[in-house]
Amino acid sequence: MGLEASPTASRCLAEFIGVFLPFLSIGFNALAGHAALSSVSLAVVLTILTYALVGISGANFNPAVTISLYVSKRLGGPGVDSEMAGTYMAVQLVAGLCCGLCVVNLFSDSLQVGPHAGFSWADACFCEFLYSALVCFVVLNTTAARRYSTEGNQFFGLAIGGMLLAGSVAAGPVSGGFLNPAFTIGVGFAGAGFSLENSLIYASFQLLGGVAAASLFQQVRPGDFNSQQVPRTRLVSEAIGTFSLVVTVGLAVRAGSPMAVPAIAGCLMSLVYSLGDVSGAHFNPAVTTAVLVSGNDQEMVPNRAVLYAGIQITAGVVAGWVFCLVNQGNSFPVGPQKGFSVLAAAVAETLFTGLLAFVVLATAVSKRTTSTQLFGLAIGLCIVAGGVSAGKISGACLNPAVSIGIFASFGGLSTLKMALRYSFFQLCGGIMAGGLVKLTHATDQGEAKAESNPFIGNA
Repeated sequence: MGLEASPTASRCLAEFIGVFLPFLSIGFNALAGHAALSSVSLAVVLTILTYALVGISGANFNPAVTISLYVSKRLGGPGVDSEMAGTYMAVQLVAGLCCGLCVVNLFSDSLQVGPHAGFSWADACFCEFLYSALVCFVVLNTTAARRYSTEGNQFFGLAIGGMLLAGSVAAGPVSGGFLNPAFTIGVGFAGAGFSLENSLIYASFQLLGGVAAASLFQQVRPGDFNSQQVPRTRLVSEAIGTFSLVVTVGLAVRAGSPMAVPAIAGCLMSLVYSLGDVSGAHFNPAVTTAVLVSGNDQEMVPNRAVLYAGIQITAGVVAGWVFCLVNQGNSFPVGPQKGFSVLAAAVAETLFTGLLAFVVLATAVSKRTTSTQLFGLAIGLCIVAGGVSAGKISGACLNPAVSIGIFASFGGLSTLKMALRYSFFQLCGGIMAGGLVKLTHATDQGEAKAESNPFIGNA
């Protein structure tokens, strides 16, 4: 993005600002009694600064992101060299320290680094590792991928901010959701050393997350590393996206966070933007069914649809086990919420899953109505609509992988039966969406035979 034209001093100043201000906003919210808004504040400030400074420094703003770019470069892909990586990480750490000192001096207090009550060090370190990896993964796929480094896009900031919101909400109740070694170490050092050891432990797992993100980036975009594309690339993409989505659902809902719905929506939006051009970013058997029924993606044949659905369900089950383990074996059931019938829940799941699938088809698959920049936002907003409207009725799973994943975490024959019922109605919603698109986008049928959509499933 023209970084070579920026003097080193300008790049370093941009990185300092991009670390200092987002995490200062966390300190202000958390220590001023508005902890529930910390995740929103962090995501918003980081998003706007990413757009403001990406052309100056690349907007890393995080040593884990910088290390992921460095590892990607070492693996033969896009990224940054050792000199730039070392300089950026040093500046980021200084910015984190300055932010920590500022918070301590303003509030005579500091944030605690370490597992929250009821969680172990293993739980906390896993959450810091997982969501640091996902943030780095989104950065790599939306800014460093060769397709976007040449063509560019306007959604990278939304994608990065969305995943940071998801990570902060999902990991926050477990580990604090720091997700950035610069801020983690800065808080520990500025807090008179009482949590410095804890900060170094967290930082090590956050950096490992950056390394893991580079490896996953190589797996989903082998062409960027001068390797040949293989059919399993799509399945790896679907597995990563579905696993990440279901884990976020489980952690956010189990925590009872008022920001659970926006966090889940942000997670899905980010993953769609990151992997839409790799596998189609379905992450949902109902969406895969809708794409198959619509006939608008000629590459989505029945055999491939079965493979997609199989890997999505498998990833959902593994994710269910994972978020159950993180929550000390605790989970929640699938089923109608208190005071509502199975019929009401079935109607809610069918309609809002259908809405989600229809919007995917209309904004990301259709040749006529594709939105090249806003398709991920539109898809994410479907989760907000469904979560707000149907959440108190059915729980708003809207995805058979989520329903089966929750069953895997909760267990019980009655839960299995309900999860299968939910899955059936969700698939009905997908079929309904696919059929509806045949009517509303009838002119797409002929065009679909001629070419495939550049944003959905062309890996």
